[in-house]
Amino acid sequence: MIILNPGDTLTLECPKITRTALALYAGASGDHNPVHIDTDACKAVGIPDVFAHGMLSMAYLGRLLTDWVPRERLRSYEVRFSAITPVNSIPVCKGEVTGVEDGLARLDLTVTLPDGTVTLRGSAVVSAN
Repeated sequence: MIILNPGDTLTLECPKITRTALALYAGASGDHNPVHIDTDACKAVGIPDVFAHGMLSMAYLGRLLTDWVPRERLRSYEVRFSAITPVNSIPVCKGEVTGVEDGLARLDLTVTLPDGTVTLRGSAVVSAN
């Protein structure tokens, strides 16, 4: 069993966000918004290229959590989207335990691009042991 302590961190490098990955995610999620899969549609509204679904980044962050602790220990998970994830980027998910109290660990979560842009901020509460 993994015991969580304040200051513990975990990192997950996501796979490169390819056009194929976006098309597959669109099919799996049912989110076929053209800004995620159609370059011409993006250019028509002033966006230079397609970008990842926010929920794809959230899913990768969820994977970070469930790679860290079993999902039955997850008590809450919330995020706020703060920037787009461009096609061909390689996001990095990070989590840090900020406190443990009454058997619950509180975590700060981020998804960051190689240039330092934070695309997603979140938090989670998990059973600490």
